[in-house]
Amino acid sequence: MKRLIFAILIAFVLWTAMFAPFSAAHLNFWVAMSVSAAILVSIATIARPSWPRDLKWNLSNIALGVVIAVVLWGVFWVGDKVSQLIFDFARPQVDSIYAMKDGSSASLIAVALLFLIGPAEEIFWRGYVQRTLAQRWGANIGFVVATAIYTLVHIGSLNFMLIMAAMVCGIAWGLLYRLMPGRFAAIMLSHSLWDVAVFVLFPIM
Repeated sequence: MKRLIFAILIAFVLWTAMFAPFSAAHLNFWVAMSVSAAILVSIATIARPSWPRDLKWNLSNIALGVVIAVVLWGVFWVGDKVSQLIFDFARPQVDSIYAMKDGSSASLIAVALLFLIGPAEEIFWRGYVQRTLAQRWGANIGFVVATAIYTLVHIGSLNFMLIMAAMVCGIAWGLLYRLMPGRFAAIMLSHSLWDVAVFVLFPIM
């Protein structure tokens, strides 16, 4: 558990540095995110080098990953419209998230999201953090605690919409991992595809 707590603390530091107003302005977000993702996947691999065995790449998992990504994009599209009706600050906060890609190559962002950032987050948060907590406290508690931590690492952004987005994603991917751990490849693929869709191909505007 000490190793896991240390890993989570590192994630908190990295995510706070990337998103907090006092530090984010001094960083290239996509470079920082890519480096952070590489650090997290390295930590997860050192702690649990057997994680690649969880990946079963077949047509069924690929199709499921695509479906999950599409459904989750739809959930966010609806959520964006509803939040704009409820909160005056919703759209400006969402726009501030999209502003992070200004000045960066869309192609490079897509490649980073698809092949590094998306997979690394799943390997760390579900394949390592949630799995370890589930082994210690049971699958349900492991899911709840891992989702709470995944949400809270974004709190340094002071961006309510980003924190809520992290919570929704954490619940979605965490619950899928809780119910279908054998479909880890599909969950990982859905994360990567959703990232590319929502940030590059089909931004929710």
